[in-house]
Amino acid sequence: MKLKRWQKSTACILLLFVIAGVLEYKGIIWHNNLFASKYKVRGIDVSHYQGEIDWGKVAGSGKWRFVYIKATEGKDMTDKDFKSNWEQARSQGMRIGAYHFFTTQSTGAQQAAHFIEEVPNESANLPPVIDIEIALDKDVARIQRELTILSGHLEEHYKQKPILYVTYDTFNTYIAGSFQDYEIWIRDIVKHPRLTGDRSWLFWQYNNRGHIPGIDSYVDINVFNGDYEQFKARFER
Repeated sequence: MKLKRWQKSTACILLLFVIAGVLEYKGIIWHNNLFASKYKVRGIDVSHYQGEIDWGKVAGSGKWRFVYIKATEGKDMTDKDFKSNWEQARSQGMRIGAYHFFTTQSTGAQQAAHFIEEVPNESANLPPVIDIEIALDKDVARIQRELTILSGHLEEHYKQKPILYVTYDTFNTYIAGSFQDYEIWIRDIVKHPRLTGDRSWLFWQYNNRGHIPGIDSYVDINVFNGDYEQFKARFER
């Protein structure tokens, strides 16, 4: 059966959408690159999910101004690659920081003690990060209390106020309207971020399927909300 011209055009358009969808799913292209293009200070965050990393290649590219490395989760889990990632990234001269995955099965004090035990207190480190990706059915007052205790212990030990990593759901449920003096790291892999109340953000995770030399698996890519001079002024100690 002979296709009409409009049918051919429609089929071509659908095929292009399918190809673009596959390429984006595999991280070969990423539509959010367009929205993030104006931010020139970029970094990555990693954990054991990235496997063995060639930090020489990562640092040698010159593209990544900072890296956050997963350190701990809850009161007793340490990422199995934290120590090697930390030491190798630091040896390559990268600006490094550690993040803690907050859970609801232990207290903020217990989680702080575990993080402090595992993460070196070095003056050049970036501020600690608390990753808040919990279910939304928890008691808000309790979560806020434990987060306050956790962050307070970390700030006292590292002399830097922690940054809060959030999704829109966890931000709106547990953070918005509170923790006003904390800086926010927002995950938005769809569009340019906008927080409730037009609250500002410090870091933006805009891509969760990045491909970079030195890492064989997908990696999260982030930007800093400012230029390099502002980044240095904010983090150089």
